[in-house]
Amino acid sequence: MTILFLILIVLASAILGFIILVQNPKGGGLAGNIAGLNNQFMGVKQTNDVLEKGTWIFSILIALLCIFSTFFMSGNSGGNDNDILNKINTSQGAPSRQAPTQPTPPATNQTK
Repeated sequence: MTILFLILIVLASAILGFIILVQNPKGGGLAGNIAGLNNQFMGVKQTNDVLEKGTWIFSILIALLCIFSTFFMSGNSGGNDNDILNKINTSQGAPSRQAPTQPTPPATNQTK
């Protein structure tokens, strides 16, 4: 499921990039680049509206796909996080000191 979201996000990003590159900041945009069909195709005003709506739609789509993909990603449960923290704390902490043990006196065999 994660791969599906990844493919959809990459595809939507590529389409959004294309839409942004087609736009002309001065209003020419797509209508001025089609050979001889500048006002007959859709008109400059309508073309800019379509491209602007497409920009908003694909940017919102990418944001929603990113948010919803977090619900489907497989990850470790919260229990493993505590184990990792405990390992870090015990391995990097100061060595624990134990009280020295008292030596036991050697056993003597005294027979009477």
